[in-house]
Amino acid sequence: MSAGAAPERSGGLRDVSASAVTAGLLAVLVSCAGPLLILSQAAQAMGVGAQAFSSWVFATLVSAGLACIGLSLWLRAPVLVAWSAPGAVLLISAGPALSPGEVAGAYLVTAAAILAIGASGLFDRIVALVPRAVASGMMAGILFRFGAEAMGALGAVPLAFTVLLAAFLVLQARLPRMVMPIVLLLALALSWGIYEVPLSEVGLRVAQPFVTWPVFSAQALLGLALPLVVVTLTGQFLGGLAVLRSNGFAAPARPILVVASLAALPAALMGGITTALASITMALGAGPEAHPDPSRRYVAGVACGVFFCLAGVFGGSIVAALTLLPGEVIALLAGLALLGPIGRGLSEMMADPQEAQAGLLTFVVTASGASLWGLGGSFWGIVVGIAAVALRRVGRPAATQDQSPISRGRPSETQGT
Repeated sequence: MSAGAAPERSGGLRDVSASAVTAGLLAVLVSCAGPLLILSQAAQAMGVGAQAFSSWVFATLVSAGLACIGLSLWLRAPVLVAWSAPGAVLLISAGPALSPGEVAGAYLVTAAAILAIGASGLFDRIVALVPRAVASGMMAGILFRFGAEAMGALGAVPLAFTVLLAAFLVLQARLPRMVMPIVLLLALALSWGIYEVPLSEVGLRVAQPFVTWPVFSAQALLGLALPLVVVTLTGQFLGGLAVLRSNGFAAPARPILVVASLAALPAALMGGITTALASITMALGAGPEAHPDPSRRYVAGVACGVFFCLAGVFGGSIVAALTLLPGEVIALLAGLALLGPIGRGLSEMMADPQEAQAGLLTFVVTASGASLWGLGGSFWGIVVGIAAVALRRVGRPAATQDQSPISRGRPSETQGT
């Protein structure tokens, strides 16, 4: 429900507008042209075949779509739901050491943990337990390593690298909301015209979902589930709620977390990555571009959900297209899509001078990819960052500690940014 005094409306088809439907479609295109490419990289890193990846796509998109539709209609707000891009990148590093069953088990635990946090009403307090600089440093570290490796396309496919990077920079200045869809179309054209990829073989194909029995292991829970909970809560839900509220929608956290995590539970058994608020594309539906009347912007969330469901059902076509694209081109596209989130993570990591060093340590350890006892850099990044904060507090005079943002949880002016 909008926080402003919106006029009473009957709802239904009278609220549907071309601008809101277009905003929902654009959000889906941006998600499929960016975060979904990252998920395809994770599938390649894990050696997952086309049928299994098709199940991932179906479960991820349909669960996000159903959550979009249900929450937007219920709250009468443009609640755009997608999945965690940092979580997909995390899967690239952690996934190859795990079995499909362990990944499903980690996804189940992640969804259950977020469900418990949402139902308890303790979202804000639990998020405050992890200093913002540490959470941002971990997220930036997860994304940075993948982004840096994606730039290796310069040596592998120099022509595609030059053309796609130039197009990205020009479009970023002129059509920022259409950057990734247009760059993806350009990549498809380059692959077909220069690298002779037979894109004509891609037809209309339905997805092939199947269930994987979950397996629970300490390595999967600590190396994948725990970091995924942290980045999903701090990077997706916190950021998405901030965008909603900044556009005048007094969206409560509890129903959003509960519905999104409930949608993620069955999806986890089919390889669907954890469903969460779309912090990157939320502005497309929540802003005035979707509709001048805030009370009619919920249609953008509903439209986004419908298009997500359609894309999930015909996920076989998406998988076929991504499978044909050169791996270096997909990696480059995904790396370009992550430049914005990497920049935001680094900025938030260094925003508070008192926490900046702990955030920097978290970033460096996470980005290093260091592994100990089967646990990856993301887990140790959290450990080192929180330890750095704790030790700094121990060594600080008591009078200074009372003024510390950590002792208050988090400074109010930075909440939800």
